Amino acid sequence: MKGKTLLLRRFLVVLTVLVLLAGCGAEVRGDGAAPEAGYPVTVTNCGKEITFDHAPARIVAYDSGILETLFALGLGDRIAGYVLPKGQDRDIATSPWKADFERVPRLGVDTISKEVILAAGADFVYAGWNYGFREDTGLTPDRLTELGIPSYVLTESCRNGLGEKSRGIMSPLEALYTDLRNLGRIFGVSARAEQLVAQYQAEVAQVAAAVPADRHRPRVFLYDSGTDKPFTAGRYAAAHEVITKAGGDDIMSDLDDSWVTGTWETVVARDPEVIIINDYDPPSAADKQKFLASYPPLAQVTAVREKRFLALPYAALVEGPRNPAAVRTVADYLNGLG
Repeated sequence: MKGKTLLLRRFLVVLTVLVLLAGCGAEVRGDGAAPEAGYPVTVTNCGKEITFDHAPARIVAYDSGILETLFALGLGDRIAGYVLPKGQDRDIATSPWKADFERVPRLGVDTISKEVILAAGADFVYAGWNYGFREDTGLTPDRLTELGIPSYVLTESCRNGLGEKSRGIMSPLEALYTDLRNLGRIFGVSARAEQLVAQYQAEVAQVAAAVPADRHRPRVFLYDSGTDKPFTAGRYAAAHEVITKAGGDDIMSDLDDSWVTGTWETVVARDPEVIIINDYDPPSAADKQKFLASYPPLAQVTAVREKRFLALPYAALVEGPRNPAAVRTVADYLNGLG
């Protein structure tokens, strides 16, 4: 009887400690500890399954489209900080989530590093290949795994095996919806993710339905940058479906890549009727248009001859929550050509 009483007292002591820890917000974990309610969750990212036994609390992210996706999901309070190239400052100024950008610490510009991530105490990194992850800087998902930090790769940037570093494994809008749903599950906000997906799908469908059936589909070229050779968007970049869902024909749709270098000879041969300019600095959209309008090989291209240029923010043309609104903007422009 005495032994049973002693065991009962020990049990009550342990139980009291656990209750006090829980009340202080501490997590009690061990080899056999139960995960948070609703966890573990497993998602497939770039063909690889990743599992989370709790929702990350300190995110470090790179690139404006990626950050706006997190903000749209209501995860701004979980972002420990972000790194953003200075050329994307215009995206902050025009962002529907400008207030979120201003609340969250900016940890650096241009290059995101493991030192920045570790200093921020990150338990989750969201970036993409050439959107923060790069072999030449030593920052890769595998390297973060070695450091014990889980990461998520932007689906638009997934390597597809069609070239040494070719990117894109699904249609661009489907990539957006996939990431929203995956992030919704990882962070326990699936209801919000599904709400956004339904909203964006409805908006794109509404725009597509409003394109006159007998309207000519203008040939469209997306110009990002470059003088000797144009940097542009292939069929796996968000810009591709921004164009096609708006009722245009993307002249680079045969490129099995997302963002890629093309040739001026191809542009001239395919004679775009409209040129969309990716608006980020440097150079400015105005300077890019000035170059295109004065570049001799393009002199007889219809878009240049007719002065049909449309500038859109960078965040509207890479994968992110501005894509559906960009479809509407482009459709309005193309519909207005007559």
